[in-house]
Amino acid sequence: MEPMQYETAVKRLEEIVALLEKGGQTLDESVRLFEEGASLAAFCNKALKEAELKITKLSEAGEENDG
Repeated sequence: MEPMQYETAVKRLEEIVALLEKGGQTLDESVRLFEEGASLAAFCNKALKEAELKITKLSEAGEENDG
């Protein structure tokens, strides 16, 4: 199984939000969707923080090379 991509996680998170907003699920299903959404949100936050760190490091390295 290949690692999850950020874009895939965001798309699934959007689907979950839409399902929960629409309603009609059982309590158990709503809790399961919420748990999945929370996990996806954490994954996305981590991916964004890692990307930000990488960009910061690349920017700093570029500034050092320019100087």
